[in-house]
Amino acid sequence: MKYAVLVLSLFFLTGLKQVLAQQDTINQTDANGLKQGYWVVYYPGNTVKKEEGKYINGKKEGLWKFYYPSGNIKQEITYKNNRPNGFVRIYYENGKVSEEGIWKGNKWVGKYKYYHKNGKLAYDWNYNENGKREGVQKYYYENGNIMIEGNWKNGKENGVLREYDENGNLKVEKVFNDGKMDVNSVKIYTPKKTIQNKEEKQQTKVVTEQKTQKQKDLEYFRDSGFKRLYNTKGQITAEGEFDKGKLIDGKKYFYDSDGNLLKINIYKNGKLVDIKYE
Repeated sequence: MKYAVLVLSLFFLTGLKQVLAQQDTINQTDANGLKQGYWVVYYPGNTVKKEEGKYINGKKEGLWKFYYPSGNIKQEITYKNNRPNGFVRIYYENGKVSEEGIWKGNKWVGKYKYYHKNGKLAYDWNYNENGKREGVQKYYYENGNIMIEGNWKNGKENGVLREYDENGNLKVEKVFNDGKMDVNSVKIYTPKKTIQNKEEKQQTKVVTEQKTQKQKDLEYFRDSGFKRLYNTKGQITAEGEFDKGKLIDGKKYFYDSDGNLLKINIYKNGKLVDIKYE
């Protein structure tokens, strides 16, 4: 019996020494008070990690990981001399990737991707070394189909830009030059007719009947004068001078399913004169 107790005691002491040895190698400072080596920081009052990574002479270096209070991964950021410089990946709290790309100083460079909360790609963009969008840029619907595609040059739309509906059908083509839309270049395409079966028609009817009163009020908006309209999320959808519900001079705002601003249509004298893509 004494032998068994002795063995258990030795086992416990060995484990304790290993834990203490580990603690001795993290969260260290040098003689000058500068953080050195691997650090793990916890949320106040609990044992959930907040962030962890390596310090060199008091500055973050290499890959650092950040966590939500739930303990799920929040961000992975590559540091150089205490500044983000390298690959970055940001997560939704459900564990799915939200954004990823290369971050230098205070801007994205190279390939950048943003994802819907369902995990499907939302933006597939490219940035130049100055942090301006460059080359082919693509936006996607939550179902994975293309929404918008076009070419950017030094942060501005340049060339043909195409918009599609959620079924992948081409809706509109526009030509831009240095961020300015050629209003005479706009081509609007008639959507393809699809055959709905009885069940699909019934589902469409149910969805239509479930519209909120606020949505119905917006549909029957017929006011005149300067107005600012909002969607059910509190985001501005239109602002400017209206005439019996028609926007004469002002802006219309369009958002994706995650609430991110996609584009702004600009109107003058009742006509679309420019589009700004975010």
